[in-house]
Amino acid sequence: MAIAKAPQAFPRTEYLRRLAAVKSEMARREIDALIILSWGNITYLTGNVTRMLALHALVVSIQDEEPTLIVRKMCAPGAAHQSFMVREKIIGYSESLVGKANADGYDAVIEFLHDVGVARAAIGLEQGNLMAPAVNKFIGKLPQARIVDCTRLVDWIRCVKSDLEIAVMREAAALADAAVMRARDVIRPGVREADAAVEVMAAQVNGVKGGPAATGLRPPLISSTPRTGTPHILWSESVFSDGMQINSEVSGNRYNYLAALMRTFSIGAPADRVRRLHDAQVAAIETALDLIRPGLTCSEVAHAMYSAIEKHGFPKESRCGYSIGIENQFTAWIEPTASFGREDMTVLQTNMTFHLMLGNWIEEEFGVTVSETIRVTDTGVEALTRAPRELFVL
Repeated sequence: MAIAKAPQAFPRTEYLRRLAAVKSEMARREIDALIILSWGNITYLTGNVTRMLALHALVVSIQDEEPTLIVRKMCAPGAAHQSFMVREKIIGYSESLVGKANADGYDAVIEFLHDVGVARAAIGLEQGNLMAPAVNKFIGKLPQARIVDCTRLVDWIRCVKSDLEIAVMREAAALADAAVMRARDVIRPGVREADAAVEVMAAQVNGVKGGPAATGLRPPLISSTPRTGTPHILWSESVFSDGMQINSEVSGNRYNYLAALMRTFSIGAPADRVRRLHDAQVAAIETALDLIRPGLTCSEVAHAMYSAIEKHGFPKESRCGYSIGIENQFTAWIEPTASFGREDMTVLQTNMTFHLMLGNWIEEEFGVTVSETIRVTDTGVEALTRAPRELFVL
C-alpha cells in the first residue's frame, strides 16, 4: 500500500506556479530538461524535506507538468509522503549505487535521462553544487547532450517570495523570537551554556502561535566571554557568571523556511564598549529599515549601513546581511544570491527576505551581535522578527 500524503505546506497551485517560473527561464535558455541537486531548490519545487543523506535529484522537463524526483530507494516513501507530486513521479534507485567507488545516484539520473529521450537534448545542470568528478560523469555519459551550467537558476527565482511563503516566514520568525526570549529567561550565573542551549532548542521546537517547528532545527550559536569575538560556534560546557557577555544567534524553522535572529546579553551592567558597539549596530539596522524599498540596490543600503556604524567610531568588514529563506544543505539558512555588501548591485523587489545582520567581531575576544529577519514591502520594509531590539541586561 502506498503511503498517504502528509499535510502540504502549500497548495498544488503554488508549486505549479514556481515550476512555471523555472520552465520560463529554461525556455529562455533553450533547455529541455533541468537537473536540480540543491536541497533548498528541491524543497522549493516539491515540498520534500527528507534529510538528503544520499543523492537526491529533481529533473524538471519543459514538457511535463510535474517534475521527477530521483532518490535512494529507502527514501522514496518519505519523499512521496512529503512532496506534492503523484507517487509515479518519485523514483527510488537501487542500493547497488550507494557507497560504491565507481557508481552512485548520478548514474540513476543519467539512466533516467536516456529512458525519457532527452540524452541528446539541451540539459541544464547545477554544476556549482557538484564535485568535478560528478560533472565529468554527466559530460562523459551524455556525449550527445548540450550541458548548460544552470547554477543559481532556481535560487534567483525563489529569492522573491510569494505571499504564501511570507506567511510561513512570519511563523518561522515567531519561533526565532521565542528562542531569543527563552535565552533571556535562562541565561543566569551558575547555568551551563549547554543547559541554556537545551532550553533555547526546546523553544525553537515547542511552537508559538502559528505552529511548532516543522522539519529541520538549526542549533543555536552561543559564544560567551571570552569568546564573543568568535562567530559561528556552538555552546560549550562553560558556566555563566557575573560580568559575562553572551552573543547568540538562533533560528525558527517552518517547513524548512528559516528566520534568523541575533541578540547580545550581559549578566550585570555591560562594559562601555559593548554598549557603544551595540548602539552603533542598532543605528545601522534602523538606517536600513528607514531606507529599504523596492528599486534600491543592495549596495546603496550597505553603504548607508556602513556609514552609520562608522559615525559611531567602529569599522565593519563583513557584509550587512544576505537573502534568507529555505534551508540549504551546506549554506544553512543563506540563500546564495543577494547580499547587503558594497559591490552587490542586486535591485530590491517586493517580497525579498533578508537576514539584516550586524554582527561585528572587532577582536578575537570581542564582538557584539544584533540582527533582524526582514521583508521588502511595496513601500518599505517589514521586520518579521519582533523580539526587543536591545542589549539584554540580566
